[in-house]
Amino acid sequence: MPKKNPRNTRRKLVTAAWRLFYEQGYDNTTVEDIIAESGTSKGSFYHYFSGKDALLSSLSSLFDDKYEELMNTLDPERNSYDKLLYLSGELFTFIENSVSVELMSRMYATQLTTTGNRHLMDQSRTYFKLLRRIAAEGQERGQIVNHISPAEVSRIYAMCERALIYDWCLRGGEYSLASYGREMMPFLLERIKKQEPIGQ
Repeated sequence: MPKKNPRNTRRKLVTAAWRLFYEQGYDNTTVEDIIAESGTSKGSFYHYFSGKDALLSSLSSLFDDKYEELMNTLDPERNSYDKLLYLSGELFTFIENSVSVELMSRMYATQLTTTGNRHLMDQSRTYFKLLRRIAAEGQERGQIVNHISPAEVSRIYAMCERALIYDWCLRGGEYSLASYGREMMPFLLERIKKQEPIGQ
């Protein structure tokens, strides 16, 4: 009999929880709903989470999974700067279609008030590793400025993303995050793009 993959079990719980939060609301979703939707067990749920509120900190895992999925679809030869714009556009679309403004706001609130680990800022996340990798690749190819480190490029990128998501939350989702993000990210990230020499 094959052994259970702990990462897959946790992922099932996180994915099921956020799907239910989006479809029926956070307050109307119970732990029992999440267990049933994920096809796991009560023991598995409480092994990973102390309760429903603890799932608010798992949103970064959902985003990391989305980034991994998107990276597998990218053309390796695509311009690295364009890769960053593509990833942010897809993430904004994912958020708009899968995470309610209320829940996104609640998650940001927990990050602002927590005295413990701020998971959104965890540099060991898949998210930051992928961003650093793309930044380093872009610098090697001459597509991203090299006077700052890949880590700083990823910090700037993440800051711009968070700023747009935070504004969307503050405005109660009154505009399309995906549409506005696709318009604003090139403007905000222009300084990290390596400019072609004049005359070329």
